[in-house]
Amino acid sequence: MEYKTLALESFFIVGVSVRTTNANNKAQQDIGALWDRIFTEDWASKIPIKLSGDIYSTYLDYEKDYTAPYTYVLGFKVPDLENIPAGFEGFTIAAAKYHVYTVKGKIPQCIHEGWMHIWHNEANRSYKADFEIFDEKAQNPENAEVSIYIAQND
Repeated sequence: MEYKTLALESFFIVGVSVRTTNANNKAQQDIGALWDRIFTEDWASKIPIKLSGDIYSTYLDYEKDYTAPYTYVLGFKVPDLENIPAGFEGFTIAAAKYHVYTVKGKIPQCIHEGWMHIWHNEANRSYKADFEIFDEKAQNPENAEVSIYIAQND
């Protein structure tokens, strides 16, 4: 699987988080529950300060690597963390160099396949912050395109 390398400035996310792990399918359950909530609770209308409708699926605060607990955040990119709506949290994603993978196909299978490749092939991961962007190309879950950003060590 090919990737491109991008250097990104720091940015901010407002959303909801959960502490989870990939062990025993816990992350699938926890992350799935947040995805259910983002639509049933209409988070997009409750976060008026968002920069776009793109959804950021973000992985932070790794204890070690993908086999250990981490924090998962689902939310939207915002200009700052000054006016966080009630019930939401704010997070800063530090500036970093990223490998950007693009996966295509049916959600969630294409994303799972992308992560399996990353877990077994990314030797230079920093485990500071990784994220997926669900933009207009991800609107059709049967034929989606999603970018996965993997933070690199300097």
